[in-house]
Order: sequence, then C-alpha cells, then structure tokens
Amino acid sequence: MGIVFNEKSGEFHLYNHNISYLMKILQNGQMGQLYFGKRVPLKEDYGYLLESRYRPASAYVFDDDYSFSLEHLKQEYPAYGTTDFRMPALEILQPNGSRITDFKYVSHKIYGGKPALQGLPATYTEEDKEADTLELLLRDDLLHMEVTLLYTIFTDENAIARSVRFENKGSEACQLTRAMSFSLDLPDDDYEWIQLSGAWGRERHVKTRTLQQGIQSVNSTRGASGHFHNPFVMLKRPTADEFQGEVMGLSLVYSGNFLAQAEVDTFKVTRLMIGINPFGFSWCLEPGETFQTPEAVIVYSAGGMNGMSQTFHRLYRTRLARGCWRDRERPVLINNWEATYFDFTEKRLIEIAKNAKEDGVELFVLDDGWFGSRCGETSGLGDWWPNPERLPEGIRGLSETIEAMGMKFGLWFELEMVNRDSELFRSHPDWIIHTPDRHASHGRKQYVLDFSRDEVVDYIYELVAKLLREAKISYIKWDMNRYITECFSEGYCAEQQGEIFHRYILGVYRLYDRLNREFPEILFESCASGGGRFDPGLLYYAPQCWTSDDSDGVERQKIQYGTSYVYPISSMGAHVSITPNHQLNRITPLKTRGDVAAFGAFGYELDLARLTAEERELVKEQIRFVKKYRKLIHTGTFYRLLSPFEGNFTAWMVVSEDKKQALIAYFKLLNDVNREYRRLQLQGLEESFLYHMTENHAEKGSFYGSELMHIGMITTDASAGEVPRNEEPCCDFWSKIVVLEAENK
Repeated sequence: MGIVFNEKSGEFHLYNHNISYLMKILQNGQMGQLYFGKRVPLKEDYGYLLESRYRPASAYVFDDDYSFSLEHLKQEYPAYGTTDFRMPALEILQPNGSRITDFKYVSHKIYGGKPALQGLPATYTEEDKEADTLELLLRDDLLHMEVTLLYTIFTDENAIARSVRFENKGSEACQLTRAMSFSLDLPDDDYEWIQLSGAWGRERHVKTRTLQQGIQSVNSTRGASGHFHNPFVMLKRPTADEFQGEVMGLSLVYSGNFLAQAEVDTFKVTRLMIGINPFGFSWCLEPGETFQTPEAVIVYSAGGMNGMSQTFHRLYRTRLARGCWRDRERPVLINNWEATYFDFTEKRLIEIAKNAKEDGVELFVLDDGWFGSRCGETSGLGDWWPNPERLPEGIRGLSETIEAMGMKFGLWFELEMVNRDSELFRSHPDWIIHTPDRHASHGRKQYVLDFSRDEVVDYIYELVAKLLREAKISYIKWDMNRYITECFSEGYCAEQQGEIFHRYILGVYRLYDRLNREFPEILFESCASGGGRFDPGLLYYAPQCWTSDDSDGVERQKIQYGTSYVYPISSMGAHVSITPNHQLNRITPLKTRGDVAAFGAFGYELDLARLTAEERELVKEQIRFVKKYRKLIHTGTFYRLLSPFEGNFTAWMVVSEDKKQALIAYFKLLNDVNREYRRLQLQGLEESFLYHMTENHAEKGSFYGSELMHIGMITTDASAGEVPRNEEPCCDFWSKIVVLEAENK
C-alpha cells in the first residue's frame, strides 16, 4: 500500500487495497489526471488514458502539435487562459495585471504519515503506517511562485486528503484570487449530483439532480458554511443506491465561505472541485510568504452511498475529531433554554437540575442569559462575566452546587458576537466587522466581532479562560447566531480586505485551539443558530455539533438522515424537546422524540417537572436505554435503510464492530389503515449469527442474520387489518426501536 512514482513514464500511482489515483507529468511539464476509482494493478505505464486529438475551434500549446490542448486534457490543478477555457483551480493577479500562469512539475516527496496544516483543521494520523503522503512541487519560473500539491492516501480507508500550499519566492507581491483545495477531471458525466441543502430549521435535506452540460454548484458567501448548503457534494452513478454502485463524496474541512462545483464540458468531461469561495476572496502574498488552503477529503465507494458514508464516519470520528472526548461516551444532558428562555433565577435552575438528576441526567447546561446585563437578545453579548442579580453566587457557585448533586455543569457562550448595549462595544466600537462610513446591519441586535484581529481574539480568550479557571465547567456550547455583513476590517489595509472572511475563520480556529489546549477535559459542542456551521472544520475542535434548532421528532428524521451522509452520528447533538414543538407547533409522542434523539449526542430541552408521572417514567427508561447502548450508537456502523424524503417511513440501524449487537429504529410519519404486510431488509449483520430480538423489553423471537438481511424483519403493525384488542394501536408519528443481541460465539 502506498505511493509509487514511475520515472520513465512520469506517472504517480496512489493506492491501497480498494482504490487507485493515477496522474502524470504532461508533455508541457504540467500535471495531468489519469484515473480515480476502484483499485487497478501497478503498471509501468497508464499513458494510454491520456487521450488528446485535434478538435476545431480550439487553441494548442505547441506550434507543431495540433492535438495538445489543455481544453481537452484532464488536469490535476488547472489554470485558465493557456488553451483551457474551463473554470480554473487557481488564479493569481500579478503586478503587471496578468492572470496567466504556468506551473510545471519540479520535484516530489513521498513519506509515511500525514503533515499538520498550519492554523487549519485537518485529518491526521497517529502512526506513520496509517497513511502515505505525496508532495508535488510545481513552479512558475516567470513569477518565481511555487505551488505544492499535498495528497494523503489512507491505508485502511477509501479516502484521499488533498490541499495546496502557495509560496511566493519572488521579489514582488501577488494577489491570490482563486485557490481551490481540490480539482478532479472525470472522463464522463454519467452521474447524479447530490447536495445537502435547506435553511434554518430544515438543514441538510437531500437534493438530487442529474449532471448536465454547464456548471452545477453550491456555495456560501455568508462568512460561515451556513444553513443553506453544506460543504459536501456527492457524485453517484444513476444505478447506484444506498448499498451498491459507484459513489464519490467530496467534503471540505472548512467553516467559512466555500464553493463546491461540477463543470461538464461539451465533450462530457466533468471537472469537480471544492475550496474557498473565490467570490470576494483575495490574498496578498508578499515575497517569502505562504498560503495554505483548507483540506478537502474525497471518498470513493463501490458499495453505494452507505459505503461512502461509513468511510467518512470512521475517518471524521477517529482521525478528525481529537482529544479526550473523541472516544468517550457522551453524557446525557439537559439544557434549560426551551424550559426557561431568558426567564430564570438561580433557584429555578437548581430545581430543573434536581429533577433531571432524579431521572438519570448527567450534565446540566445553562444557556443564554447568565452574563453581563443580558436579560434579552438586545444586550450583554461580549461581557462574559456573571450577572449577580440572576446568579448571586456566580457561575462558580452555581457550578459547585450542581457538582455537589452528582452532576456536571455546562455553559453557553456566543463568543464571536457583541451587542451595542454592552461594555465591550462601548469600549471598542471599532472591534466589529463593518465598512467605514456605511450603515452596519444587525442580526438579532448583534454584531460580529472582528476575529481577523489578534487583539480581539486575545481579549475574548482572557475573559473566557478566567471564568473557566475559576468555575467547575465540564461542557461548553459555543453558539454563533448571525452571518457576516459589510465585511471590512479596520485592522488591515485596502489590499488585504479580500482576506477578511478567511482571516475571521482562522481567528475562530485560533480561539478554539487555545481553549482546547488549556482546558482539554471540557467537552465542546459547536452551534450556529442550530446547524448553520455544521462542518468538518469545527469537528476538529468540537466533537459534536447542535444539529438544528428544529428539535421536532418528525423533522429531525430528515435532518439527521441527511446529515449522516457525511457526518458520524456521534457528532449530532439530538435532544428531546417540549410539545407542542416550539418550531412547528406540532405534537408528537414523547417516545418518538426519544427514539429519534437516541441516535446522536442525547439530551433534553425541557423542564422535566412539568411532565406527567407516566412521562417521567418514560424519560427514565429513555435515559437507561441510551446509557446502555450509547457506545454502540456512537462507535458502531450506521446504515440508512428507508429515506424520509421518499415515503411514509424512515428506518436506520447501527451495528457493533463485532456484529454481535444492533439497534434498528423504525418510524412511521402518518398512520394508515388496512394496509399490506411489511418487511424491512436489515444490513451489516453476520449471516451465521443467531440474534435474539427484543422491543420494549419484550421478546420477539430469534433469527439468523441471513434471515434478517435476505428475507427481512417483519414490520407489519396494527394498521394491517382490524386492530386486535390485545395489540397497541399505531398513531401518527409512531416509532419503535428493535434490539438484536447475538448468542455468544
């Protein structure tokens, strides 16, 4: 397994047990793309894959060669304007106004392991044998500019990580105006494009379309990855489905403005790329300076969309998330937000915590409203010290009281924002992102702090670190509730204003990293008005993310299903909230809400004292269930079985690594009457194992894995015919969880 360079043919072959990636030094010295997909044999020369011939209305590189046109060649890191007219991966504005470049192969390095990226999140290895890395050095001799293409292929995962480093070796500054992290030219367009899109309250819904000639893309220009599109796209063959067929997934480890794009040319070649959104981006690269792009990860699966997702899940859960909480079982928590909003006292909080402790909750989280003059959304952001009127004993006193109960204590912050009505804004009005002499727009009466400036990040760090040093805080919910408008920083000159969006995100990463290092035992959960910044970049610093402000048990099926295409379920904050639901005003059974939330980082968003005695018993049972199976849920192999986007039923399951345990969740949206008998074909079990099946602690029989996968699990419910008097009837928004336990083998 590894990386091979054939000097004679000028070809590189990156390979492991299942995938191959082939590229070649072209006749003009640039890098060409040959193949990416299922593993092919090591061979001295795959040059036959480089097809090129004369085509009318084209331009050609060499005077005596009417076949060598970059417009018709598949390339590794293409530029525009030297016979290629497609969208480029890079663009550099030079002192003379030109944007034409010519980066040619100079040398390469091959080594075991994987390098860290300075100031950026990225996948990693713990041992060199886990991956091999190739660095390709390209140079433009006229510009004295170097580009290093970094490729890491993982030994046991069908994944390649890719990023790019620019270095100005010349004597004049240049403006980098386009620097994509990944580009891949594919030989045909026979793919369906799948994106995860939506809005606040309905994040990461699955959208599918067929590739057509022209450009298909998703992007963000908001300063964050955003609710509207996720930095992930998938290309699948039309015949591929969840369990079979060829699928490629492309994900960007970044939390800011991004672009993911597929351009299909007139000859059906597909150029797939992802990286920082070039819109509004430029980076002044002074002599001697470097610029590192974020990392992109591409996954290939010959086993359908589930196969692709499972690779992302393993990689992001174990080699992107870091720290002591990467592998720990996550605590069951209760958050006071939907129970109290801003209307709370210390006494009320302690009562909520006591009731939760009685039911088995392990972590109490105090949400917004505890600091500065904060009694509503119009004031206090930026003043990160306790409000003595609300908390007479401060955060330290409250946290010690909670800990004395036998629970852990967590706290909400929104560190990137400030209200005008705050001590911070009154002292430093220039610390917000705004354009001089123009109106500054607000979002929920708040403004974005200029995290592109070190002094702003340092100030916030010292405030938060002081509080964390003094109090007993085990968990932080890091929120971000508005996007960037009027993007401009008073800390930088005119030539650098195109850098601010990216510098802002680097500042966010810098603050996360400092807090991670000083307080390694704290569990961080990222949040952005729900799921507005649910991306791989933040998983590097916070191993779980609040999946959506929409906690309705029905809508969450779609949100969590879509999110699972790339993100492990251990990363999904999933809570049981009150009914009628505060986002949809829908009433759903407490059992269904719990069954959906169980497949994530589990918790509650309500006052348990307001539930009936019967409901409290159900809560206790939900918590016992989650505690018993949370390791399986967070580390097992996850399978999507029935899509909520395609019918009245949703189903998914998770299987332990040794295949001795499995949980199956099955949801019905609306009840039906006098319906057919139903079966659900399960996945991932061991065919020869005999599994004992239980539902709500009731024995349902024993079945071999081969039966459950090939014949199916009976899911016929009371809606088939008349409801027997001894059988519990179904209802709208109905659910069940089935447990499989294999006999000892």
